[in-house]
Amino acid sequence: MQLTIEQVRKVAQLARLEFTEEQLESFSAQLASIISFVEQLKDVDTEGVEVLSHPHALQDALREDEVQEGLSRQAALANAPAHDGECFLVPPVLG
Repeated sequence: MQLTIEQVRKVAQLARLEFTEEQLESFSAQLASIISFVEQLKDVDTEGVEVLSHPHALQDALREDEVQEGLSRQAALANAPAHDGECFLVPPVLG
């Protein structure tokens, strides 16, 4: 498929890109080559091929969640720069 300079210019405009005329000509040939390659994929016989979301079988590498005891309030506040014994104190962020 041959792309015209105007088609490439339109795509560039949609992408908010500016190119010189030389660049547009170069990109026109490059994009035509890419589209030609993609069009070749239409000829591939995919009859009976299972649809995949990923080419490799994926396994979850994470362990199962286990309920564990959390930090006590005292331990959580131990290294806080400011606290009132119950909560972290932070500077105000709104007026």
